[in-house]
Amino acid sequence: MFSPAVDVAVVCAVALLTVAIIGFLGHRLSRSQRDLGSDSERAAYAALHTATLASRHLRTGLTASGAGKASRHLRALLGCDTLVLADAAAVLAWEGSLPDTAASRARLLAAARTVLDSGRTRVFRGASLRSLGFDDDGGRHLLVCPLQVNRKTVGTLAVFVPSVSAGLVRAVNDVAGWVSGQMELAELDTSRTLLMEAEVRALRAQISPHFIYNSLNAIASYITTDPVRARELVVEFADFTRYSFRRSGNFTTVAEELEAINRYLLLERARFGDRLKISLQIGPEVLGTVIPFLSLQPLVENSVRHGLEADDGEGHITITAADAGSSAVITIEDNGVGMDPDYLRSVLAGHADGDHVGLRNVDVRLRQVYGEDHGLVIDTAPGAGTLITMRIPKSQPGHRA
Repeated sequence: MFSPAVDVAVVCAVALLTVAIIGFLGHRLSRSQRDLGSDSERAAYAALHTATLASRHLRTGLTASGAGKASRHLRALLGCDTLVLADAAAVLAWEGSLPDTAASRARLLAAARTVLDSGRTRVFRGASLRSLGFDDDGGRHLLVCPLQVNRKTVGTLAVFVPSVSAGLVRAVNDVAGWVSGQMELAELDTSRTLLMEAEVRALRAQISPHFIYNSLNAIASYITTDPVRARELVVEFADFTRYSFRRSGNFTTVAEELEAINRYLLLERARFGDRLKISLQIGPEVLGTVIPFLSLQPLVENSVRHGLEADDGEGHITITAADAGSSAVITIEDNGVGMDPDYLRSVLAGHADGDHVGLRNVDVRLRQVYGEDHGLVIDTAPGAGTLITMRIPKSQPGHRA
């Protein structure tokens, strides 16, 4: 048992410690408030933070799911009674104290149609609000702003407020403009995806007439002399075409692309025999790196077509993939006939047609996905072969094979 004196000492110590902790936390809190700056700076920070929260739900465009989640943050940003997001056909989100009913949605769409037709902000109050079927006994006003993508009105942002001022109209228009900007970014991402799919289809079309014809001819040459070999090549051909012409996915992994390249080279060896020499130097740590679909195979095909087919000697192709910190560096080198650098620049710029279209296709897609610094780096000269290098970021949030 502790003595009363000891008990009092312990209680005092605990009390002092509590006071010290409270004082410390109070000091940190007051310091953090000071660090945020003035009241206006804190208000600006809060507004930006709320806008950031809303933007996460608008990245895929103005969808019912995204609008429903974003509307809560947009309402908080504007401090309005009720906020409604709609596209040209339906109300997508209704957030606030006013009852969300089928009738109220129909009335809101009637107001939105006038804005969709004119592309201009409108204020409904008094008689104009009652004409829509809304009861204005509560003194509410309805402000409807257009949402525009590429100068076309595709939706509306509406708010119910107690009163309308010039400042409020500017604020709601600014928020509507910001939402429109997010929608344009989403449309740009969609267009980029569609463009990538079109580029892949172009590559598939390039593979189809040239490679398939030569492969089938090579397989046919073995049918009578070596039927077992012909059967193996048919299986490899089927697996390669299944991979190359798959209908879904703009991304794959280094491992899957190399597996398809191996099948492609097996079929090309059936044509060229010992003239085709392959060397692989692959770091196992980069096999899982995500890369755009059909971004390596066209480069290898370029080495075969413009190396061996243009020369009677042996063709050496070296493929390397190595870890380089935050990136995977992949190279494809051949000892073929090479290219004139000026002609290569024209090909990559899209100013020259010809058999090297696969190089430009891959270069464009890499720049679209990873930025201008991630295009192909090509070292070549007439008679000096070709070395192609690509650098792929290992961290790719949002890209899945």
